[in-house]
Amino acid sequence: MNAESTPPNRTALLVFGWAWVGLPFAYGVYALVQKVTLLFAG
Repeated sequence: MNAESTPPNRTALLVFGWAWVGLPFAYGVYALVQKVTLLFAG
């Protein structure tokens, strides 16, 4: 499936869906890395 066959409204929905899941996941990974570094720093 390439981008040329995907209608624009479907593309916007896909971008929104990935952002809806990906942004909280990325924040969770970031917070986890911060806590792990604090755990092993001291």
